[in-house]
Amino acid sequence: MFRRIAYVLVLSIAGLTLGCSSAPTPLRKVKINFPTRSAASWPMFIAKEGGYYEKNGLDVELVFGAGNLGVAAISSGEAVMTNSSMEQAIQASSRDASLVMMGSSLNKGMFSLMASKSFTAVPQLKGKHFAVSQVGDAPYNYTLALLKKYSMTARDVEWVPVGTDATARASALVSGRADATLLTAPQYFRVEEQGFTNLANLADYDDVYASTVYLFTKEAVTKDPRLPEQIIRAHAEAIKRYYDDKAFAVKAYIVYDKQDPADIERIYDWNTQRNLMERIPYVLASALTAIKEQASAQNANQIRDLDIKSVVDNSVVDRLVKEGYFEELFGEGIKEEIDRKSNLAFR
Repeated sequence: MFRRIAYVLVLSIAGLTLGCSSAPTPLRKVKINFPTRSAASWPMFIAKEGGYYEKNGLDVELVFGAGNLGVAAISSGEAVMTNSSMEQAIQASSRDASLVMMGSSLNKGMFSLMASKSFTAVPQLKGKHFAVSQVGDAPYNYTLALLKKYSMTARDVEWVPVGTDATARASALVSGRADATLLTAPQYFRVEEQGFTNLANLADYDDVYASTVYLFTKEAVTKDPRLPEQIIRAHAEAIKRYYDDKAFAVKAYIVYDKQDPADIERIYDWNTQRNLMERIPYVLASALTAIKEQASAQNANQIRDLDIKSVVDNSVVDRLVKEGYFEELFGEGIKEEIDRKSNLAFR
């Protein structure tokens, strides 16, 4: 009897020990900034709503802050990452050497050049008024890159700064304050419905980029070297869910941007048909070159002198590629895309 009791006690203690050793690691609470309510932020919405941040050890609060607010949030330590436009990241890095880009989920955007009803071709807009949120911001630079395709420069049009976002630019167009403007969906859907002309779309030009990057401070990465990998994994898993599950992708988006589901489905279809969400999230050399040239027009000396190698780090994505993470996540069919993106990655 004594032996039996002792045996039961040993098993009980062993069970308690095993239970303690298998206790889950507490999630790290962090804030991540999303600067746009658009498809550029979609992987973040799915990572949050689908539980992929939690799966990778993070309790994330997504915080909206447009424009420079995202960079300010990570610089102050209020947030650990912002999904910055590459233009803004390059401009900020030219002034602040403490920033680093460590991934990219999007290199093309659903930006359409919308014009008043009387215009049928981009060259007709020479000398006309263009609405921009502010001179020098990302949509302004995208507009310049698009105009360059038609042998036009910033001096060939009149700029009308309207502040805020695409909604204000659309209002300027509809009210007649501007003859043209670059709009994201669903804003450009609404002005199309009113008879305004869709003259061009950014995504139709291979060498015009609307890239986003995962922007951190070097200090945050030094303090927690696992953090970039946790976020990159969460977003990669979210992008897989994006391509696999349209209904969930639309549902997750609407949590953060209360739009008509039909509009969000249209945006989803447009993006997926063009395969725009990056499964292999390298920061691309060609995107950096193109966007650095675009941004140089605004701050020539600072941007021209910026050492890109000091502010871009593809090492985490490289390691995940070598470990076979993306093949395991997306299947063996992703191998060709891995090779292609590896060759295009900034080194």
